[in-house]
Amino acid sequence: MSPAPAGAVFLDRDGTIIEDTGYLGDADRVRLLPGAAEAIGRLNRAAVPAVVVTNQSGIARGLLDEAAYQATRVRLDRLLAERGARLDGHYHCPHHPDISGPCECRKPGPLLYRRAAEDLGLDLRASWWVGDRSRDLLAAETFGGQAILLGPEQPGRFPTAPDLLAAVTRILASG
Repeated sequence: MSPAPAGAVFLDRDGTIIEDTGYLGDADRVRLLPGAAEAIGRLNRAAVPAVVVTNQSGIARGLLDEAAYQATRVRLDRLLAERGARLDGHYHCPHHPDISGPCECRKPGPLLYRRAAEDLGLDLRASWWVGDRSRDLLAAETFGGQAILLGPEQPGRFPTAPDLLAAVTRILASG
């Protein structure tokens, strides 16, 4: 008998884990945000999968290519590993609706989350979404999970935390 699926923490990449520099096509410009590696390391130690889901419309716009995106992913993984942390999965949407038409993988679309759930054996209802924009979190409502918006406290549909470390602290304390 296999164990019941566990929830994960779905993380936006730019502005959540790394500095948001716009259309990031240069791996040398990947910079971790303060506390991001510690936060992900805490999820690792608690056996909570940490999964990146990111929109990368710069690919559709021709501002970077798939190889450049993959190089930034490798650099992010290396920076985290140097600090004792790891991501359990990376999923990205290379589309933009004005250029490549509508798709199911662009956040807040469900495709990448469903793919991660299938690949990693996750329970989406028991999962959390963390990001710096509301579109990073809307899938939580679709799947019945919970969400935390990063940034200053503000009235709205999602609770807030100042940064990823504070969000992870809240998630882990919730049991």
